[in-house]
Amino acid sequence: MHIKNKILKSAAAVLSAALIAAFSAAGYYSSLLPSTITAEKGSSIRIAQYPEITCGSFGTDTAAVSNTIPAARQVTFSLFGAIPVKSAAVHEAEAPTLIAGGNPFGIKLLMDGVMVTALDSVDNSVCPARECGIEIGDVITNIDGTEVTSNSQIQEIIGGCGGKALKVAANRDGEEFITILEPVFSSGDHCYRGGMWVRDSIAGIGTMTFINKENGSFAGLGHPICDSDTGEIVPVSSGEAVPVEITEAITGKPGFPGELRGAFASSRSFGTLSRNTDCGVFGTLTADALENIESSGREYKLGYCQDITTGKASVFTTISGHQPKEYDIEITSIDYNSAESTKNMTIRITDPELLSATGGIVQGMSGSPIIQNGRLIGAVTHVFVADPSKGYAIFAENML
Repeated sequence: MHIKNKILKSAAAVLSAALIAAFSAAGYYSSLLPSTITAEKGSSIRIAQYPEITCGSFGTDTAAVSNTIPAARQVTFSLFGAIPVKSAAVHEAEAPTLIAGGNPFGIKLLMDGVMVTALDSVDNSVCPARECGIEIGDVITNIDGTEVTSNSQIQEIIGGCGGKALKVAANRDGEEFITILEPVFSSGDHCYRGGMWVRDSIAGIGTMTFINKENGSFAGLGHPICDSDTGEIVPVSSGEAVPVEITEAITGKPGFPGELRGAFASSRSFGTLSRNTDCGVFGTLTADALENIESSGREYKLGYCQDITTGKASVFTTISGHQPKEYDIEITSIDYNSAESTKNMTIRITDPELLSATGGIVQGMSGSPIIQNGRLIGAVTHVFVADPSKGYAIFAENML
């Protein structure tokens, strides 16, 4: 009897340890798996990075696993089809076929208003802008009933106000506010000044990520264009995409990010830019530009986040001229639940040719599309300053 009790206690201890291990594993996977998935209707929901995870409809017996999930449903991720791990929302969408970019393009943006980039005292006395509550990063849209879109307008209105107080409408963090600016006469400039420096436009070079040939829309950069002084996202009034010729690649080194340098090959626009968002810039190509890009033959179906695995992949980018080439990279980690929409993956450049020419990822390469297993899955967004061979990438579906 004593031996039997010892056997029962041992069996209970083993079972208890197994349950603890199982629930620990469930907690581990719960933190890693996505909370939301987009999938094609009738497709099998599988997380390529974790083949041991299967899906069953939420609220059903998780042991009876079904991998065909109806649209707009909750599903349960299960470990080996037996241990519930996490529930997730599944949204139905048809994965489009896209043309992979990699082409450099020039960016010309006009702001929706003018952005305050610095505040300064007038004649070393008072700063009217600061006194009325204006801050660096604010976007001024209207002064005394006149919509403003340029630095010259601001100078003309304030300089010729005759000392009259001006009603200013501005935007801060998406919220509009009204204030009263009381300009001060500058003895040095012989006119009235508001004590602020503003920017009305911005220009630069980026890389196109993908093009939708059905409507000519395109996406690029994979991250927002921000003002160099304030760090704020530039609000777009209108913009153009123009041809660029890459003339030089400055090699990146630890502590020193490299850079692609180029020149606008033409003042002729090949597309319009309409949005500057957390996930990149977006616009529409002209018919001629779309026809030229269509002939590249780089067509891929969109890959959703669950299709991605760590390991080998490739990137299209341009480090000389205007024609992209394909280079080898490695996806080193995937973050399905990143708080930052532009840092979903970490990548490492492995291609000897690209490493020799640039040291890895350089400024201007943002937006270069990433291909894995025949699908367009993401785009390069950031470089690790301490190690230029490594960086971050965004999921393509976030940009789409």
